[in-house]
Amino acid sequence: MTVFRMGEAAELLGVSADTVRRWVDAGRLAATRDEQGHRLIHGVDLAAFVRTQAGDPDDRADGSSARNRLRGIVTAVLKDAVMAQVDIQAGPFRVVSLMSREAVDDLGLSVGSVAIAVIKSTTVVVERPPTSAGIRSDDS
Repeated sequence: MTVFRMGEAAELLGVSADTVRRWVDAGRLAATRDEQGHRLIHGVDLAAFVRTQAGDPDDRADGSSARNRLRGIVTAVLKDAVMAQVDIQAGPFRVVSLMSREAVDDLGLSVGSVAIAVIKSTTVVVERPPTSAGIRSDDS
């Protein structure tokens, strides 16, 4: 079973370790203690907590087969005569989209505006990080 230290859980969730500690202290997130008294969060408990925190998809999600929707802020827009690159920071994730300059202009995208990156892909590569990310016992 995979277990995480408080700081590792915080990094995965994009919050501070203090926030995770408050959630545990309030009983919102289950944690146990190891032999040294450090708090550990089981991966299944962290996953369940994250599912309860996930917001409902916005209204437009019902009209689309794309389910990966990341709301963020536009941090860069690079345009030439025909194409444009738009960078969106969605939490800890940077999403880069290449689109027509006309689409950027029609959407009114500019640095500082809110945008939703809608991602539909038939190829998603899933990797496991090195064993230092999360304490593993028998699932390695």
